[in-house]
Amino acid sequence: MCLILVGWRVHPEYPLVMAANRDEFHERPTAAADWWRDRPSILAGRDLQAGGTWLGVARNGTVAALTNYRDPARIRPGAPSRGGLVVQMLESSAPIPERLGQIQSMSARYADFNLIVSDGTALGVYESVPAAGRLLEPGIYGLSNHLLDTPWPKVQRAKSQLALAIGSLPSEDGLRDLLRDDRRPRDEELPRTGVSLEFERLLSSAFIIGDSYGTRSSTVLLLDRSGELSLREWTWLEDGSLGSEVQHRFLTSMQR
Repeated sequence: MCLILVGWRVHPEYPLVMAANRDEFHERPTAAADWWRDRPSILAGRDLQAGGTWLGVARNGTVAALTNYRDPARIRPGAPSRGGLVVQMLESSAPIPERLGQIQSMSARYADFNLIVSDGTALGVYESVPAAGRLLEPGIYGLSNHLLDTPWPKVQRAKSQLALAIGSLPSEDGLRDLLRDDRRPRDEELPRTGVSLEFERLLSSAFIIGDSYGTRSSTVLLLDRSGELSLREWTWLEDGSLGSEVQHRFLTSMQR
């Protein structure tokens, strides 16, 4: 994922609201969100190259999503796929603080990342650059390819849009629309993450359209107070047009 927006306990009916975009090279093979045959408790899209996922949910109510940390100077060739960390979190039944500790114990093996995980009762984030995890208080959060709530223009704009979209629930239109926002900030507002200015511009919008790289999918996830979870995913073609749309809804087995 390259953009994850979370509303945690800010709506009386939906304790967890998540809207996320996955940005990736178009040539990387991917499967749309579905229940995995080899791991029946997991509902997620799948990276068919490495076998993991960027965002998924489990029947027990666990939600996990990951972004890479963008810094070319910190690339680690040969490191295992970070998508496997999401799978491990989805298969765990430990309390969230314990899961954050599990991630910390293994994170040094991976290239830099950020991971958000919730079991419906708690929400936590682990950031590998400071090598620290923590529980999050109720609020609205934004995560791109830096630390949580780093004030990049697209993160700040999307957080503001999320606050408005949550107020319009159960309609998901506002959540979908914020993920389709392709506006780019001025050059002077761009972060400097070690990539070229041209690539920095491409990556600066919430929704990315590029010849070889772009937004491959958008996901809206709602967990209501009864424990019912809804996941809706749109996949996008290279020109930004709709490729497919799927929706799954089920009652989780989380402890309420």
